Amino acid sequence: MTVIDVVLRDPRTCVPEQGWERLVRLIMRDHGLGRDLAERTAGQTVAYLVTSAENPETTLGPTPAVDRGVHTFVLDSPNYFAFCHQHAGHYIHHVPHLPGEGDSEGGLVERTISAIRTAGFPVDTELWNAQRADCNQCYNGCSDSPKK
Repeated sequence: MTVIDVVLRDPRTCVPEQGWERLVRLIMRDHGLGRDLAERTAGQTVAYLVTSAENPETTLGPTPAVDRGVHTFVLDSPNYFAFCHQHAGHYIHHVPHLPGEGDSEGGLVERTISAIRTAGFPVDTELWNAQRADCNQCYNGCSDSPKK
């Protein structure tokens, strides 16, 4: 039998240390979360966005729990812009979803979880087992506005 060590990607390594700390503190401030949950939310946010940038052909979307972190990150525009440039080469747009638009409700979260795992990131099932958010930030792979 061959034993294979699996090394998961750490979302913290995808953001400069001071940017990580700032994102965690902003999530704590904006959503009233304790440090542990804010760090978990930041980790899933970063994993989701990196995965989206690496899979522009796949429509992905967050749960409300992860979307809180995305909204917080987007509003910290200098750090978010630098992150986008590093991982996608361009701004990663946030595209709110309206009922009846875009991907159907079924399967989006499952596809997103699968893509994050395939990208090598750990998945916090508590944050991904929530209902889908009313936005689909990854229309065209979280890389392009559909209304260009």
